[in-house]
Amino acid sequence: MKVCLTGSSGGHLTHLYMLKPFWEKHDRFWVTFDKEDARSLLKDEQMYTCYFPSNRSIKGLLINTRKAWKILRKERPDIIISTGAAVSVPFFYIGKLFGIKTVYVEIFDRIDSPTLAGKMCYPVTDVFVVQWEEMKKVYPKAINLGSIF
Repeated sequence: MKVCLTGSSGGHLTHLYMLKPFWEKHDRFWVTFDKEDARSLLKDEQMYTCYFPSNRSIKGLLINTRKAWKILRKERPDIIISTGAAVSVPFFYIGKLFGIKTVYVEIFDRIDSPTLAGKMCYPVTDVFVVQWEEMKKVYPKAINLGSIF
């Protein structure tokens, strides 16, 4: 199985990295911001960079949609996993066009309200994971797997 892991740098990337017991067993690549924390954490990983700042940015959405098209067409992953933020949106929607399965993990610090990226990805996500039972009121089809910490 080939896995695409996509998320903003910082906390979102840290959350993705914490899923290592799953992704380390698979062929994979990462899509994140070209920032020091990402370069350091992913120094031995295949990494594509995306445009930032991307939150609430039409320009960022357009540029990252083009990047998503090119990267997903080239790599053809079986699954896309994300913890947000905005970079996940074009990858999930383009991924759906290519028939790629998607898994979104809402970040730990959201206990009873959604993130913008979570709300946008929810309609096209095959498996939506939350870390708090309260979040099932926000995302009724979500699966609560508890904390990934």
